Amino acid sequence: MSVLLVGISHRSAPVAVLEKVAVTEDDRPKLTDKMLESQHIAEAMIVSTCNRVEIYAVVDAFHGGLADVGDLLARHSGLPLPELTRHAYVRYSEAAAEHLFAVASGLDSMVVGEQQVLGQIRAAYASADAQQAAGRTLHELAQHALRVGKRVHTETGIDRAGASVVSVALDRARTVLGELADRTAVVVGAGAMGGLAVAHLARAGIGRIVVVNRTLERARRLSETAIAMHGVTATAADLSGLVTALADADVVITSTGAVGAVVTLADAHRALNASREGHQMVICDLGLPRDVDPAVAGLPDVTVIDMETLQRDPLAVAAASDTTAARAIVAEELAKYLAGQRMAEVTPTVAALRQRAAEVVEAELLRLESKLPGLGDPEREEVARTVRRVVDKLLHAPTVRVKQLASTPGGNSYAEALRELFELKPGAAQAVAAPMEIATLGNELADDASISSTSRRALGRDQHGDGQGHPA
Repeated sequence: MSVLLVGISHRSAPVAVLEKVAVTEDDRPKLTDKMLESQHIAEAMIVSTCNRVEIYAVVDAFHGGLADVGDLLARHSGLPLPELTRHAYVRYSEAAAEHLFAVASGLDSMVVGEQQVLGQIRAAYASADAQQAAGRTLHELAQHALRVGKRVHTETGIDRAGASVVSVALDRARTVLGELADRTAVVVGAGAMGGLAVAHLARAGIGRIVVVNRTLERARRLSETAIAMHGVTATAADLSGLVTALADADVVITSTGAVGAVVTLADAHRALNASREGHQMVICDLGLPRDVDPAVAGLPDVTVIDMETLQRDPLAVAAASDTTAARAIVAEELAKYLAGQRMAEVTPTVAALRQRAAEVVEAELLRLESKLPGLGDPEREEVARTVRRVVDKLLHAPTVRVKQLASTPGGNSYAEALRELFELKPGAAQAVAAPMEIATLGNELADDASISSTSRRALGRDQHGDGQGHPA
């Protein structure tokens, strides 16, 4: 079983495609269940952010798993499979692990170094775990990815260029409005991005925040957090109060995950008619799909900053030295992870060998008993201890060494040699490992992380021009 990644992100697709592929919190459990119905997929996890959807599936066959994931995404998005595959990227085995580590580190984010993606990966894993869709393979992969992300943010300055998409959007808003101190902001959506928006607005010195959400109770909780934690004047409203809130807003940040426009052209017209003459309003549409009708950008005195705009912002790129340092950490951690997985693969073989040795010892002791029936208990026990010590000493060096060798590239061949040399029956290693898989074993990564050219064509194309998921 190996990890297959199929993804679409801001690096490989335009916003219009991302909007169609977007997976909401309500969608995620249903899509996960559908994946697990596939005979080729044993585990599944969906990472969904404002600018990416990535499916991590543990599959028994590359082609079968790829076809099933591709069909599922096509049905979910409504895009024809050929159109979908033009924008998709595929990673397999260790390449999938490397990609997730880079994502967790913020290296693949629109704003390089942003930390919010760590929470999104954690949420993706928690959702998969709650559905019993994450077994030991995805558990090990997700937990290691989270550790990598934390290490990168602790040991490098990769997040100096901006903590999130929100910070970059607000920088763009300042170019239109000037300083944001004492101005009024409306935050539409009370989820994770809404909370991040409130924090950034508070740091910018915003004078007043109105939190608007479909559920009034959630809007109230976030407004109370703004007051208690950030000392900002804040109120709450449901969507029926959106136009009134917009009429007084200087800055609007939207991120709801809703399907269809939350801020319509009619809403914006009514808000502008109710506001003071010459009132400038900047709307930062961070929703995916879009929360704001694109026609709103054509209104006078309204500036819309959307995800396509942010993709082109130079502030979305971290300092080159910090990026290099982060990539070095990812490479180091990937080597550790793969070494651990290779060592875990040989563990069942070592356990099977020791079990085989124990069976031989017990058989020989029974044989000795039949040959020397008059042997006293003290002598019998001493002979048994001696025989077991001899066997343990003989097995110690080769079993320790085979674990060390297994951690190197191609190390799986040593486990195979051990099985051949000691005539371990096919399936013996798996039988021994079965009761202790979750506690003691790591992933069963495929021996070869590469994909043949034929396999790469199974979804139309696996990677884009530079091999990192970037368009050619």
